[in-house]
Amino acid sequence: MASGGSPWRGYGLAALVLVIVLATTGVWNPWPKVWSWINTSEPIAAGVSRWQTTIGGSPQSVTIAGDAVIVEYRTSVEAYGLTAGLQLWKSDADWAAVAGEGNDAVVVTGRLLEKGYQVLDPRSGAIRRTDTQATAVWTYRTGILDLRCAKGGDCELTAWDLRGTARWRVGTGGIGFVLDAANPDLPDTNPLTANGIDDDVAGTRPMPALIGLPDDRKVRVIDTATGKLVQTVEPAADQRVAITGGRVLTVTGTADDGTCYYGVVATDPPDGGTVWRKDGLNLRTAANGSGCKQDRDPAGGEDVVLGVDPVGKQELIAAHDGRVLWHGAKGEEVLAINDSFAVIRSADKATLRGFSMATGRTAWSRPAGSGASAAVTPYAVIIVTVKPGRVAALSPSSGRLLAEVRTSAKIFTSGPSGMIAVDGRDMAYLPFA
Repeated sequence: MASGGSPWRGYGLAALVLVIVLATTGVWNPWPKVWSWINTSEPIAAGVSRWQTTIGGSPQSVTIAGDAVIVEYRTSVEAYGLTAGLQLWKSDADWAAVAGEGNDAVVVTGRLLEKGYQVLDPRSGAIRRTDTQATAVWTYRTGILDLRCAKGGDCELTAWDLRGTARWRVGTGGIGFVLDAANPDLPDTNPLTANGIDDDVAGTRPMPALIGLPDDRKVRVIDTATGKLVQTVEPAADQRVAITGGRVLTVTGTADDGTCYYGVVATDPPDGGTVWRKDGLNLRTAANGSGCKQDRDPAGGEDVVLGVDPVGKQELIAAHDGRVLWHGAKGEEVLAINDSFAVIRSADKATLRGFSMATGRTAWSRPAGSGASAAVTPYAVIIVTVKPGRVAALSPSSGRLLAEVRTSAKIFTSGPSGMIAVDGRDMAYLPFA
């Protein structure tokens, strides 16, 4: 009767031990190449993407800053070249945001629970400016706002241009303890959300004419052109304030007869005179099922807000003067919006059309399934369908097709010449035609 095993088993074990010894001593290590072969990714957009690269993890945000792509993670930030997708630099940071645009863009980074921040060059990662006192930072296309508070609680808001010169400073009183890191939420408007598209796909926003700093139940209104505290608003328990379009919008929701009755009043600081009023306008500041409790900001751009009239039809309102820019038919739904264009789905859910705020007319239309979602950026309208996974980018003004690709990757950001898609740890640049 035969005894023992195959001699090849012993040879294999000896070879494995030899490879481990060589790898641990640094003589020869085949494992990275083996793992790279095993972990080879499928193309995000074969034949369409200019480049695809593996990044350091699941991103918190992705932003195009000039000719660099800034990728924010939970504990670090990386930059990649927009031309070829090569990594430019990496830095430890708990948060990152982009201010400015094009060649003037900068990257602002900082640490959670630590005061201060750094302003970096997008391409080199070189430090342009360092702050050691600010607790919160807001980044815009034309500048940076930061908030710092003394031990006594008095706070000061400072506006900086992109080159690091302070434009103005204003005292804001004892606020700031709930405002920290990059772009903490303010009482303004929010973009509509879309499946398969990041909420910040439009990139850095323009600096608004007015901002509101929350202070317990008060809102301190700052004029960003002059750097002055122009009004302090204290809404009642059944009210919510949103600062948009250079106006203070006060939304009142009253419970009666088993339903909610809404009204909106727009006032103009500093005297608080009423500019426009609309009874029955619901800016959807109360979540479904929450009664009349208002717990979210209205949807819209910087000057356009989305509302619902008393019979359930959606409408778009110019915040600065109250004009009705568009009033929908029953069943029509706004999927995406900024100050210039809206994407509207037909009542039968078979068609999407682009509506121009400037002309008051339909700029384009195209067929779309009921599961389509959309976002409007300054450079493109992005439309995503899930089954099958497909992404299309259109010119906002004409509907001309800029890019179309079959992919299930998430679109994180859009720039003047293309958009960035991410699938797991793979990132690709999809250029526009």
